[in-house]
Amino acid sequence: MSNAEQRAQMSEGAGFIAALDQSGGSTPKALALYGVEASDYGSDAEMFDEIQKMRARIILADDFTKDKVIGAILFERTLGEEIEGRKVADYLWSVKGIVPFLKIDKGLEEQANGVQLMKPIPGLAETLAKAGRVFGTKERSVIHEANAEGIAAIVVQQFDVAREVVSAGMVPIIEPEVNIHSATKAEAEDILNAEILKNLDQLEDGQDVMLKLTIPTKANLYDAVADHPRVLRVVALSGGYSTEEACDLLGQNGKMIASFSRALTEGLSKHQSEAEFNAALGGNIDKIFKASC
Repeated sequence: MSNAEQRAQMSEGAGFIAALDQSGGSTPKALALYGVEASDYGSDAEMFDEIQKMRARIILADDFTKDKVIGAILFERTLGEEIEGRKVADYLWSVKGIVPFLKIDKGLEEQANGVQLMKPIPGLAETLAKAGRVFGTKERSVIHEANAEGIAAIVVQQFDVAREVVSAGMVPIIEPEVNIHSATKAEAEDILNAEILKNLDQLEDGQDVMLKLTIPTKANLYDAVADHPRVLRVVALSGGYSTEEACDLLGQNGKMIASFSRALTEGLSKHQSEAEFNAALGGNIDKIFKASC
């Protein structure tokens, strides 16, 4: 693996990052949207097997290539899975030319001060050491209200984890999501923007990060973040918007690219023929690619 080549693809490549990191909490909903009901599996192992089949089908699709998809975020369990005899992360880079990332957070704490911090991440150093062909990580927390104290705490926690990831030789994607249904979304984003810039200024040379942010109410709000010397890329989450909405909003932000999950898989079904599945996925990829570029 060429770290320099992957870094260049992340900082300069045209395209978007596919979020394929559905974990225990989000898997049942993702499967239901895909046409797999809870009654179709009898255990967590069977559930994860179904979501892996969905991921593999997406990754193997003809339109899922580095020409439009420059990176993909995986769930930790996925690292042990294989596609065509190769570990998923290895397959993504060696065969598809797509840079792999790993979701490392363990879910969210209960809401306090208008935010949900990340739960502790036990064994993080060991996880990073075993990550193998993974270029970077992704860690998510959520902002529900324009609470300055809560938002400052979220950003500090995110940057603390990011420094540990950087020390392991990887690039973290910092994800302090702002709830798109928040009554104070725009105000929360203003506070978040200021806190991110303050914490970026405290990073040392070589401590480079990426950020995954909710598409802001004020277009181009995060331009200064994207231009910061410690930032490789700013990517956007779809946050519950439909594919059309997410792409329309993203298109108004010239320095953000997509990192969509639900919007990427919208309209996909286990019961589709390969032709139907590939057409639906290809249509989503085209829309997201155009909005990112």
